[in-house]
Amino acid sequence: MSRLAPKPVRAAAPSTALVLLTALAVLSTVAGALPTPAAGQGLLVPMDRAQTNHLKAYGLTYWALETGGRGEWLLNYRGGAFLLPDNEAVRREAALRGVLVEPISGADEAAIRALIERSNMDAVVLEKAPRVAVYTPPNTTPWDDAVTMALEYAEIPYDRIWDAEVLEGDLGEYEWLHLHHEDFTGQYSKFYLTYAGAPWLQEEVARNEEMAARLGFRTVPDLKKAVAARIRRYVEEGGFLFAMCSATETLELALAGEGVDLAAAYSDGTPPDPDASAHMDWTRTMAFEGAEVQTAPSVSAFSDIDGHQVNTPWREPLGAFTLFDFSAKFDPVPTMLTQNHQAVIPDFYGLTTSFRRERLKPGVVVMAQDGDFVKYVHGNLGEGTWTYFGGHDPEDPEHQIGDPPTDLDLHPDSPGYRLILNNVLFPAARKKKLKT
Repeated sequence: MSRLAPKPVRAAAPSTALVLLTALAVLSTVAGALPTPAAGQGLLVPMDRAQTNHLKAYGLTYWALETGGRGEWLLNYRGGAFLLPDNEAVRREAALRGVLVEPISGADEAAIRALIERSNMDAVVLEKAPRVAVYTPPNTTPWDDAVTMALEYAEIPYDRIWDAEVLEGDLGEYEWLHLHHEDFTGQYSKFYLTYAGAPWLQEEVARNEEMAARLGFRTVPDLKKAVAARIRRYVEEGGFLFAMCSATETLELALAGEGVDLAAAYSDGTPPDPDASAHMDWTRTMAFEGAEVQTAPSVSAFSDIDGHQVNTPWREPLGAFTLFDFSAKFDPVPTMLTQNHQAVIPDFYGLTTSFRRERLKPGVVVMAQDGDFVKYVHGNLGEGTWTYFGGHDPEDPEHQIGDPPTDLDLHPDSPGYRLILNNVLFPAARKKKLKT
């Protein structure tokens, strides 16, 4: 198997209710406390199998919020349906995007709310479209980053930021930040092993080294550790972080290895530290602890956090991952993040495909797993939250260098891409602490 594509980019079991009850920013709203709009003013966006374009439905909902409207997310009702104001502008926009909407009467809405009240469902108010940032090098295209492709397809606006913007404090302008297959250890995803002479890798190395020098860092690993620390502070201060692929693992390694040279063999030619694992400080990480760092330059893996070890001789085969069920009224956050019309989803590789359960910190919320390996996790840090989703592209299980981009027109109902877009709308939900 060839290595997974380089970044081209643009721009524990389910937790108990106690974990979220003690979080600083838990999202919840009681359906019965919401005012009922007048008859004929409700527009239901179903998200079950009746929906004609699930992915663009998220974009429609974002657009409605961005243009001054208010919506609701009906958790566990018809696949996580949205309820929007019924007016000509919303209907026209839905038709342009190919999204199925259903006008409902006041009586219909009352019946839905009654069902929500007595079932494992909830209605969450969506108030404000979050500002979205994608961490990605400049002068790159979005074709190979699943999240960027999802944003483009759903027509959700976003800004591109990179190391300079992060370190200069620009993260505070955004509610939601995405990281994909960036290697925060500074090893260029170990592509040196077989692609040392490739023009795209040489360009990537030159671009990173120029940025490190411009910002006053001795090496690229030093720069990436500083960026990782600033991203962690962004979460602590209330940001919503979503990461996929190798960013999930390498961000954590960079945080834990603040004083450890994880990439010596790639930065200045000196041998790597064989005792790097013993020097890691896991109190600084968000999701993982106790990992064995892979410093051997001949092994294309970062650590033993990833369960599938895709580019090693001991690679595990793909299966399917299963989304867990949560209580909509008591665990609203993971309920939002797992809304879908399909509970069992074909798995897909990434430089980091999955997470070993024994490497998770206590309190991490597991939202999906593939056999013995965890696929999708969430947690709180300070006033913010983070979510990690293993793998590279939900509709391209073994994406390889040079493969064509995924055409989402062929996958408008992708359950894997839905999980990505759940995270985009998550910050739009009204924040309300639950009483303990």
